[in-house]
Amino acid sequence: MGMCHTRVMRYALIFLLCASGFAQAPGTLDPARQNASKPDEDAKFNIQSNVVIVPTTVRDRNGQVIDGLQLQDFELFDNNKLQKITADVRDEPLSLVVAVQRSSNLTEVLPKIQRIGSLLNQMLAGQDGEVAVIGFDHRIQVMQDFTNETTKLSEAMKKMTPGSAEHAVIDAEEAAIRMLKKRPIERRRVVLLIAEKRDKGSELRLREALTQAQFANVSIYSLDISTVVAALTDKGMPPRPPSIPPEAQHMPGNYPSTPTTVEQNYYNGNYIPVFVDIFKAAKSLFVDDTLDVFTRFTGGREYSFIGERSLEKAVSGISEELHSQYLLSYSPNNQTEGGFHDIRVVVNRPGLEVRTRPGYWVAARPE
Repeated sequence: MGMCHTRVMRYALIFLLCASGFAQAPGTLDPARQNASKPDEDAKFNIQSNVVIVPTTVRDRNGQVIDGLQLQDFELFDNNKLQKITADVRDEPLSLVVAVQRSSNLTEVLPKIQRIGSLLNQMLAGQDGEVAVIGFDHRIQVMQDFTNETTKLSEAMKKMTPGSAEHAVIDAEEAAIRMLKKRPIERRRVVLLIAEKRDKGSELRLREALTQAQFANVSIYSLDISTVVAALTDKGMPPRPPSIPPEAQHMPGNYPSTPTTVEQNYYNGNYIPVFVDIFKAAKSLFVDDTLDVFTRFTGGREYSFIGERSLEKAVSGISEELHSQYLLSYSPNNQTEGGFHDIRVVVNRPGLEVRTRPGYWVAARPE
């Protein structure tokens, strides 16, 4: 099936679902209904038909991005059930929100971050793209609404000044998603969070923000500035080892625990138990690395940097991935199953590394 034809089919399907009031990500409520439910109880509702977007990056053993794959080269499983992939929608125009932490501890770091305004142009090249910029401490401020003019982006970045001691990462992510939800439905939606790992001062709970990301089919990338802050304040500490040994981590169904899968699990991180805990928890859970949870859940990636050169390299890496990523779409044939839906993508070529979003949450159906 040709690319144009599959895009038309997908857009027609989404339009029909929207017109019917059913264009919701599996496991999420319409916002008006969600606000009416009790905050400490799991919502129970009927699941309606929907198209799920699965951002997928394929690399070889040397880390080089593999481009040019066709739909027939992929197999996609939802809870180990083979799904029909309906389209690869990479050619959708891009809408990007850059959310920058500007808390009071970033007096020395912020000037480095402000220089990436001109680098954002490469993310938009060939994508008919648009970028918006927000700055945040405990408040969220829109510095620049969506534009394709790089001079405005640079000016918006330069206007940021350090604020309060808090940095509400979760609230900023939710604000960015609200902006993206107002963009036309055919646009690809991406958030770039430039912040420290830990949230400090958000009013929203993590699961509420993850639900919003799932509802809007948003991919989240992040630039972690924790290492820079630690280096400048002379409080550098080596990264802590994983709390769960690689060989003891949960493996998806039908995956044997071999040395190869253990290595892949350690590198990629199987966060499914973490996501299940987040969505089931009646109260907010403490998460040591909020950026990592956002990026893994949405199929994005977390980058770190220390100096200007490594910052430019990180931005280039994100740009390369956005231009080469496969956006596979499908309508689940098992939407009545409650709980976390594990997504697994397989490429019919040996020696390739496949990275995608781990899945999505579906609340239990009424008894």
